[in-house]
Amino acid sequence: MIAAAVMFGGVATASAQTKETVKIAFIGPMSGGNSAAGIGGRNSAELAVRLRNADPASKYNYQLVPMDDECKPNVGIQVATRVSTDRSIVAGVTHYCSAVAIATVDVYHRFRLPVVVWGAILPAITYGNEHKEIHRVNGSMLDEVRASTSFLTGLGYKKWVIVHDTTDYGNGFLRFFKERIAETNAEIVSSFGVSADQQDFSAELLKIKGIQPQIVVFAGLTPLGVRIRSQMERLGVDIQYAGVSGIMSASYVEALGATAEGTVSVHNGAPAESLPGGRMFVEQYGKAGFTDPAEPYGPYAFVAASLIMDAVEEVGPDREKVRDVLNATKDHESVAGPITFDDHRHHAVASTKYVAQDGHWVRWEDSLYASGQRHLKGQ
Repeated sequence: MIAAAVMFGGVATASAQTKETVKIAFIGPMSGGNSAAGIGGRNSAELAVRLRNADPASKYNYQLVPMDDECKPNVGIQVATRVSTDRSIVAGVTHYCSAVAIATVDVYHRFRLPVVVWGAILPAITYGNEHKEIHRVNGSMLDEVRASTSFLTGLGYKKWVIVHDTTDYGNGFLRFFKERIAETNAEIVSSFGVSADQQDFSAELLKIKGIQPQIVVFAGLTPLGVRIRSQMERLGVDIQYAGVSGIMSASYVEALGATAEGTVSVHNGAPAESLPGGRMFVEQYGKAGFTDPAEPYGPYAFVAASLIMDAVEEVGPDREKVRDVLNATKDHESVAGPITFDDHRHHAVASTKYVAQDGHWVRWEDSLYASGQRHLKGQ
């Protein structure tokens, strides 16, 4: 309930102490190279819980149970099993990393734990199964690939090289980019699969330098994207660099400094401030005193937690009943706008174009590049 924001920071009433406590899990990468996204997501879900608990109209007292999946599928399965077998947990706000999210869907289904994915975008997470427990509020890579391909080819980049991680996430992007590019007058002249823990890219980058594409499109997460971009600079691979939403983190521009300048990306959703309830979210996040930023997917973690609590308020802390309410979600108001799940419990989200400018991710339309005051490589 967005209206609960007005109660944030108030003193808990005596009646709140007598309310039944309902536990909701949060799962994301809170350590390792992708921890910025996970911590931002956790804080955002925690904000939703705090606001709800400050609302005297709430029937229950909510407790967030945060768990670290480390962005590793084997760890994610262990954590998902631990959460799912804890009958005191009614639902989960789950996963930023697609490789983890796809690995855990069967666990949630087996133990009948309803979850709402807040950051992972691999389509198969929802579309690859008939598990009624799995929902997603943050869009998918299908939405992103359509927007990214149109954006980059529209800028005149017709000769692509794709560097992708070899997880389901990176392989999925490669597949969908190939399908989409085939419908345009552009071409992917080569692609390179690299492991998420690879450190040296000299062989791949020297080959790319010889191929001389107009653009290198990276499909993976921030730590890998940072290493590749920094080594491009060191080896003199002076080619425009673009990344999927996996690099859309403050840690990307912080790690690369000036080298990040001019990197372009497309992300599901608009900047937090421009979402329907974005101003409230940003203001309350600031008032909560969190020291880490919410990150781009933070509002969707807030939405996921809020959807779950709304369902609990309606039918009580019963997993199957909560699942059924979530499955019927249609035009449900949230800080990100109305949420509607399709027949695979997926909510489509419009994508937004960004460019790294002066140490920050800036919406393309608001940037000096869009106005012609600065130019991308090859422009």
